[in-house]
Amino acid sequence: MARPRYRKTTLKLHPQHTWTGTPGHQVIALDRGAVRFDFPRKWVVIPDEDSIKIHDRRPPKDNFRLAVSYIRLAPHIDWTGLPLSELVEVAFQGDERPIHTWGEIVATRRGDLEIAWRELRFVDPIEHREAVSRVCMARRGVIQAIITFEYWDDDAAEGQRVWETVLRTLRLNEYVADPTRGPWGRDQ
Repeated sequence: MARPRYRKTTLKLHPQHTWTGTPGHQVIALDRGAVRFDFPRKWVVIPDEDSIKIHDRRPPKDNFRLAVSYIRLAPHIDWTGLPLSELVEVAFQGDERPIHTWGEIVATRRGDLEIAWRELRFVDPIEHREAVSRVCMARRGVIQAIITFEYWDDDAAEGQRVWETVLRTLRLNEYVADPTRGPWGRDQ
């Protein structure tokens, strides 16, 4: 099995950096700003072959799993003719989990950032517990991201708070020249 191409880098911030984040959270930035959002500070980042996974605790003792991946779209194509809500609908086709509840697709825009997501519920066949799964597709410019979030229904209130923070802080296709200075830092 090939190891994922992933390199975690921790940098000392410039004293006059312009980074901000949600209190109690940390920021994940993939590929210098292709995808960026906030997640709870104590959660654990674990890369795998097809995505970056973020857990509330190291598996198998975790109760929350957030996963993110992205693709670069062909720049010469106008993707607005392919609504993300249709992609979210197709994303669950062939899902073999015993899904009993399908939520409505929620679609929104923030400027030129398109976001569509859906929730589904099922009883986990191993744990015999009600589980919640959410999938979000987001697109801005040539970046399209998919974010999935899974947790137990018992943890729904916390799951909702995490999901709202991820979506509120989600940024795509906002590259950072000098990560020690922040997204709006001036080159000096």
